[in-house]
Order: sequence, then C-alpha cells, then structure tokens
Amino acid sequence: MGQTLTEKILDDHLVEGELETGEEIGIEIDQVLTQDTTGTMVWLQFEAMGLDEVQTEIAAQYCDHQTYQFDFKNTDDHRFLRSAAGTYGAYFSRPGNGICHNVHRENFAAPGKTLLGSDSHTPTPGGLGELAIGAGGIDVTVAMGGAPYYIEMPEVVNVRLEGELPEWATAKDVILELLRRLSVKGGVGKILEYTGPGVETLTAPERMTITNMGTELGATSSIFPTDEQTKDYLERVGRGDEYEELQPDEDAEYDDEIVVDLSDLEPLIAQPSMPDNVVPVREVAGQDVDQVIVGSCTNGGYEDILPAAKMLEEREVNPTTEMIVAPGSKQASEMLAREGWVAEMMAAGVNFSEATCGACIGIGHVPASDSVSLRTFNRNFEGRSGIEDDNVFLCSPEVAAAAAIKGEIVDPRDLADELGDLEAPGIELPEEYTGSKTDLITPDEAPDDELVKGPNIGDVPLRDELDADIEGEALLKMEDNITTDHIIPATQDILMYRSNIDKLSEFTLSRVDDTFAERAREADGGVLVAGENYGQGSSREHAAMCPMYLGIEAVLAQSFARIHRANLFNFGIVPLTIDEDTYEDIDQGDEIEIVDDVYDAVTSGQEEFTVRVNGDEEYTATLDASERERSILAAGGKLSWTKQQAEGGSGAAPADD
Repeated sequence: MGQTLTEKILDDHLVEGELETGEEIGIEIDQVLTQDTTGTMVWLQFEAMGLDEVQTEIAAQYCDHQTYQFDFKNTDDHRFLRSAAGTYGAYFSRPGNGICHNVHRENFAAPGKTLLGSDSHTPTPGGLGELAIGAGGIDVTVAMGGAPYYIEMPEVVNVRLEGELPEWATAKDVILELLRRLSVKGGVGKILEYTGPGVETLTAPERMTITNMGTELGATSSIFPTDEQTKDYLERVGRGDEYEELQPDEDAEYDDEIVVDLSDLEPLIAQPSMPDNVVPVREVAGQDVDQVIVGSCTNGGYEDILPAAKMLEEREVNPTTEMIVAPGSKQASEMLAREGWVAEMMAAGVNFSEATCGACIGIGHVPASDSVSLRTFNRNFEGRSGIEDDNVFLCSPEVAAAAAIKGEIVDPRDLADELGDLEAPGIELPEEYTGSKTDLITPDEAPDDELVKGPNIGDVPLRDELDADIEGEALLKMEDNITTDHIIPATQDILMYRSNIDKLSEFTLSRVDDTFAERAREADGGVLVAGENYGQGSSREHAAMCPMYLGIEAVLAQSFARIHRANLFNFGIVPLTIDEDTYEDIDQGDEIEIVDDVYDAVTSGQEEFTVRVNGDEEYTATLDASERERSILAAGGKLSWTKQQAEGGSGAAPADD
C-alpha cells in the first residue's frame, strides 16, 4: 500500500512508534519557531533544563505580537529574547520585521522539513510541503533541545480540489468553504492533505492562506504536495535550491475524502463571532462597515495586499469607513513601497500599520463600539479585537477592499457591475521577492552571549508531583468552544505580563467570569468544567500554566482542543473527558471528588475514573493518555519530568524523550 505525503514525511522523521491512527509517535523536528508572547517561557524553560545550545537545524525567535512596546515590560521581553537567541544559537527577528509565519515562509520553510512552533498558525508552511505543527512552548523547548516531539498519529484526510477559481473567488474562500462545511471542530485529530487537479492552479502563497487558516478547523496541520508552483515560489524568494518534489503515492489510502470544486466557489464571509459562521457575501450585503483591515498572517503578503491596492487605484476609501493595511512582513511593505503602491493606497485614504499581529489580537485598531469591522484575519472570536461585543467579519482582501470603497458589505462582483470599470485583480507574484534582511539577525551576527532579564521576567512555575487526592469545588462551568482567548486574553494590557505568571494569573478566565482568579486563590484548589472543544485557538501554554498556578488540579470537559490538551498534561492538570449527561448534572459550586487514588490510577494506566459530586452522585470520567503522558502528569508537568529524565531520576517515563 502506498503512502500519503503526510505519512512519507512522518516516516522519514519517525524515531518511535508506528504510523497507525491514534497511536503515539515520536518524530524528529528540523525547525522550530517561537514568538514574543510565548517565547519568553520557551527560553526560560530552556535555561531551567540546563541546555546549552539549540539542536535543531533552524531555530527562530520572532517579535511580532507586542511590537508597539507600550510598556518597558514589552521592551524588556524583546531584549531578553534577543539575548536568548544569541546565547543559545537562534535567529532573531527584530520587532517590526514581521509576523513569524510570514517571515519564516520567506526565509526558512522548505519541502519535506518538519517545523514545530509555539503559535497555533505554525502550519502555514504546509503550502510549501513542510509538515508544520503548532504546540505549547514547553514542547518546543524540548524539541529545540534535540528530543523528539510526541503526538497521536492523526487521521489523514484527502481534500481533493477540482476545477479552478472563478473571478473574485480566492484562496480565502476555499478555507471559508471548508469551515462552513466542517465547523471549528471538524479538523480535530486530523491532517488535511490537499490533492487533485485544482492544486496546480493555486500559487504557493494561495496555498499558504489555506494552510494557515486550517488551524481554525482544529486541524493538527494542513499540507500541499510540491510542484512547479512550489519551485516557482522558492526561486522567487531566492531559495530555489531547496525545492524537492513531494507527492503522495498514487495508491495512497486516506481516512476520509472531501471534494471541493473550486469553480463553484463565490466570495464568502464569516460572520461574528466564529470563523465557521460562513455565508455568501451577498447574504449579508448592505450592512454599513466602519472599519476594514487587510493583512495579518493569513492575508498579509505582498500578493494579498496588491489586489486591494489595484482595486483602490484612482479611487478613495468611503468617508464613513476607515481602512488599514497591516502587512505580514516588513518585506511586503518595502516591496509595495518601492513599486509606489503604498503611496497610492495612502492617497486613497488607507492607513499603513507596522508589520505585526497587533490588531488581530486586540492591540491597536480596536473597533468602535457598536460598529462593524471587516478583516482578512483568521479569527473573529468575541472580544478578540479588543472590545467586548464586537462585530468582526472575516473575508478576502477583495471583499474587504470592496467594502472600503462602498462603505458597506458588498459582493465585489456586484460592485464591479455598479462601477463598470472595476476589474478582478487576480493573483500576481513579483518577479523576485526583494527587501532588506537587516532585521533578521543570524546566530553568527548575534550581539549577545548571555541572558538579559528585566524586572518583569519571573521564574518558571512548577507543580509538585501529582497528588493521590483531587477534590474541591467546581469553580467554573463553561459552555462549548471556550477559546484560549477566554482563558488568557491577548490584549495589550494583559499580554505584557506573559513573563510574569503571578501577575498574569490574575486575568485567568476573566472573559468568562472576572471573579474567577480571586475565587480560585481563596479556594486553594478546585476543578473546571467545560463542554466540547475546550481550549480551542492559540497555542499559548499560559492558558494551562495560569490555572495550574491558581491551584486547578483537573478539567472535566466533553472534549479538548489538541494543543490545549497537551498543555494541560505539560503543566500537571488532569484532563478528564465526561459525557453530555455528566456535564449537564454538574453545576458550578458543586463539590467534586475523584474517588480513585489519582496518582496510582494515572501511573498504572487506568482509563476510567469515578467522579463523586456533592458526596453523593457518582459519574465516570475518562483519561485517554499514553504511558509518556501519564508519566508527565505524575511528575507534575513536562519540565519537572524532563529534568528527572536528564538527571536519571525516579520518574516513571521512558528515558527517550
């Protein structure tokens, strides 16, 4: 039997396990990336493990979230990150150089490589045939130290593309269509592998729009085969020698298949406040639009901004609407500027932003109250834009530019008919991706060789070994699809404390219940209860670290998002799965007791646990975990466990991670 492309890359990097769906495998990691809001903990953990030097082929530290440096805490973090990159041998991308995914694809992403990143949109380079996976910071730390990365072998789903995109339909509409069909939970436990004759009609940047936003499906990763389009892009960025042809075998077998006829697609839009709330643009046309933003790591490349620029040529942004361009990299801005497009867009009424994640996480360009914002971003979770009860729509650059011109949501096909002289801009790549590399500092150029820590950079919190008893109050009961933005918000007033867990923990679950942190401290222990897909969204390990710091010992949920589930193990919180009836029967404030000796049950491989509620009713919860994951829980988390292994300690885990 032949192999899928995913299986070929995994097989080439496999160090432990077998490629059987649901089985735990360990794979070698070629490249790692981290960014400024997750990177501080990555490097503090690297230091705490006593590691001396990066062991992966490439390690890159980007500063892309808090680039505006509102406070010395942000600037201190960036100084620390530069010193860590220099001390341990990583590339350092200075604040303002661009978003990690965009800069990485321009400089490092390559066919057949594996990439692990402490950001959930790490799968972006899958459009170049790189198998890229988002993970928590501690997993990146361990991989950067040369150990394998462990994951359950996902299902591999064949997304077969047929036909060719018609005018005004874009790659963004491809992934919006998949979200419409599958929902934000539809990709959990899966890698989406794109095949079919429609693939060759998409440029590499278009493919990376799709793989970037595959994260919103909950997918482990997304990947395209390589072909002339891949080779063409690598040549344009000056790395043609890194091209390698990678295709699935003709007799490869997939776990499932989804067929998308590109020729049937039309401009789509995700309504507030989930990326899967997708409808055709024409269904919501006519709504007034107060703000339009083109950019982010999803649609922030040169080839994403250029169509909007062409649409605005010799036109103006509607007086009722503000339009911002938030490029994904400084390279994109520089190229557009040298070609005159920045001046053209500014003359049309566009405001250019620094190349940063900023607006996507509520830092800058926060919408007005009771307003509508159209964005080419990947997420529109409620409140993520920086204001509660926001109305954020997600769309392509073409739909965004059309709204900026009209002042309301409009299908660009209808706007073209109305104006008479508006042509579909299509996709256009530059002959060469030029631009300065000044802001990307190589390990050989590093100005630092020792760590520089400001007063806001604290220690890595550790949990003691797993206790035999777990009992306490159900401190919070939550619904389905609680995101990491709910657990630890990413707004600038909170984000600056990512290196200071004592302070950051004060904001834990504040978007659900602003009394939670205080109640958790007073309770000195307890559990969380949630519905399905708990922890979807970002890879931020702080969403597990802060509840751990506040004394949370277990989470009872109907299901968990992949990265957050791993982060719960990594910080010693027991993730127990419950059924819908159990969820309905537990109320906030109930007294919860795990009847079993938890330490013995975890280390012995026990799967079913008895949960007693208010000393009376008993229910069954399940721990689905590998031997390695159980060992990590028993040790109190991955940092403690890894140190045990390095020191030859008494941890119950195999010594090969």
